[in-house]
Amino acid sequence: MSGVFITFEGGEGAGKSTVIQYIKDSLEEVGQDVMVTREPGGIEISEKIRSIILDPANTMMDSRTEALLYAAARRQHLVERVQPALDAGKVVLCDRFVDSSLAYQGFARGIGVEEVFQINQFAIEDCMPQLTIWFNLSPEVGLKRIDDNKGRERNRLDLEKIDFHQKVDQAYHMLHQRFPERIQKINADQSLEKVQEDCLNTVKKYLES
Repeated sequence: MSGVFITFEGGEGAGKSTVIQYIKDSLEEVGQDVMVTREPGGIEISEKIRSIILDPANTMMDSRTEALLYAAARRQHLVERVQPALDAGKVVLCDRFVDSSLAYQGFARGIGVEEVFQINQFAIEDCMPQLTIWFNLSPEVGLKRIDDNKGRERNRLDLEKIDFHQKVDQAYHMLHQRFPERIQKINADQSLEKVQEDCLNTVKKYLES
C-alpha cells in the first residue's frame, strides 16, 4: 500500500461530507492525487447494499444482518475501489469505515464491539486507515442539524431514538481512547470554516510526517 488511507467518522449530522470535499480541493491545489469515496457505497454493488440497509421500510432488519451487510459492502468497496487507489499512490478520503460498524452495530446495537471487529477483519484483511478524523458533536446538535436541513434524505438510522445516537457518541469516545494515535478528535460544534481548518491542518500534519 503506497497511498494514504484517511477515514472520517462521527454521528449523524456531523457535517463530514462538506468538509471532505474541502480537504480534497485543498490537497489537490498542492498537487496531491486524491480520491473521495463513502461507506456504505462508493461502487455499484455497495450502493445497492446501502439502499437496503438505509431504507426506512426495512424496520424488521436484524442487528447481525445489518452488521454483515455493512461488512459485505465494505469488502467489495475495498477490493474494487479503495485498494486500487492506494496501490496507485493516491490519498483516499473515505466517509466512514470500520469504526462506524464498531460504534453503530457493535456498541449501540449491543452486538459487541469485538464481535463486529472480527466480522470486519474477515472483510478488510487488516487494511485499516492510517488516520481517522473523528467529528465530535453531541447527538442532540447533530439531529437538530438534520431536522433543519430539509434537503437531506431521511434514512433508517436517522429515525432511531435519541438514546441510540447517544450510545453511538459514547462508542466513538471509547474508540478514541482505544486508538488515540490513529483517531484524531475534531470539535465539530464550531463554524464550518473552523472545522474545515482544523481538519485540513490535521491531515496536512499527518501527510508531512
